[in-house]
Amino acid sequence: MPVGDHTEEASTGWSTVMADLPHASRHGRFRRWISLETTSGALLLVAAVAALGIANSPWRSSYTSVSDQVIGPAALHLDLSVSAWAADGLLAIFFFVVGVELKHEIVAGSLRRLGEAAVPVVAAVGGMILPAAAFVVLVMALGDTAALRGWAIPTATDIAFALAVLAIFGRGLPVALRTFLLTLAVVDDLLAIIVIAVFYTGSLDWVALLLAFAAIAVFRVVVRSARPRWWLLLPIGVIAWVFMHASGVHATIAGVLLGLCVTARPVHGESAARTHRFEHAVRPVSSGFALPVFAFFAAGVTFVGGDGDDAVLTQPVLIAIIVALVAGKLVGVLGVTALVTRFTKLRLPDAIGLRDLLPVGFLTGIGFTVSLLISELSFSDSAHTDGATIGVLTGTALAAILAAVTLRWDARKARHRDMNEDGIVDTDVRPIRDPAEET
Repeated sequence: MPVGDHTEEASTGWSTVMADLPHASRHGRFRRWISLETTSGALLLVAAVAALGIANSPWRSSYTSVSDQVIGPAALHLDLSVSAWAADGLLAIFFFVVGVELKHEIVAGSLRRLGEAAVPVVAAVGGMILPAAAFVVLVMALGDTAALRGWAIPTATDIAFALAVLAIFGRGLPVALRTFLLTLAVVDDLLAIIVIAVFYTGSLDWVALLLAFAAIAVFRVVVRSARPRWWLLLPIGVIAWVFMHASGVHATIAGVLLGLCVTARPVHGESAARTHRFEHAVRPVSSGFALPVFAFFAAGVTFVGGDGDDAVLTQPVLIAIIVALVAGKLVGVLGVTALVTRFTKLRLPDAIGLRDLLPVGFLTGIGFTVSLLISELSFSDSAHTDGATIGVLTGTALAAILAAVTLRWDARKARHRDMNEDGIVDTDVRPIRDPAEET
């Protein structure tokens, strides 16, 4: 059934009969399972570990050969390597989901009221500025000024991976902590998208860029119509992606802009916002296929069988990224939030205390997807790229472990009646659950 059909149609006639069939039920259960934050995080981890294993095994030449294999029509400038298709093409699906989430949070979610969103927004800004500053200071101190182009690598937070760690180890903590992390991570991703568009765009082809925006405008009209059809939306989205890629702007930006076109309020008599419906429709593809495939081709760094491979582990960029992701993110998020809540009238959301931001600070250090993407955009030489990749993977692993430990520590401690110290007794103390488990 097309993604834009009315909700009422899904519960009548043939649709009802099909929903009762065993294979339809299995399909629904599989989609819910693949959409779980825990599943998404596990698939990312498995893909990254598999890539590292194969890239350092006797089959590493086959891995490199597949990764470098060029496919696509040269006439359209789409003769890209398989790894480039994963980064530019498949990752656009992930960024479409990010765009849809952004739209919902801005219009009807946690970002719609500035007072409630102010603290996580400020925390997100601090969690980007401090890691970037730490990275710059470290690479300059270590004498590798050529690595300065990678300053944005440790600024990103991987929403899927961070929420997966929170879902597993944050049981017993208030659900408001998940909302806080989600708001922070969404703002973080928005800022990362702006950074990619502004600082990692080469020469612009204005004609192609205008054509991309024209295709996005058409997509906006169709996606807001009474009965948008997937077989019409999909080719329009592909056309927008193709022209965005040809313009010189990173093609994943097209995914974000297309996601922002989806309306976040019920329209045409529908009972649910289309942002929810589109997210539920596309997320299984994003978390179950696009992200793991990207991770598989982005994380495969070879340490054996070549000259100077050991030098990768002593790269200044590697050290700088690890420190920036683990320590820079923590200091940025926790420090800025402490200052804001101490010297202004702003307070943390209901049921969240300052101690809860210790694990949140580590969770934001889980860079992974967007950090790996920025690593590829930052450097053209293999030495810096490999060093940055290992730095992202190591920093992410350390941040995830520290987040898991501090989450369990936080969950075991007794909670006060007024955790955010706003003078009002906390009311929303529901425990964290993976939202997909409730559907």
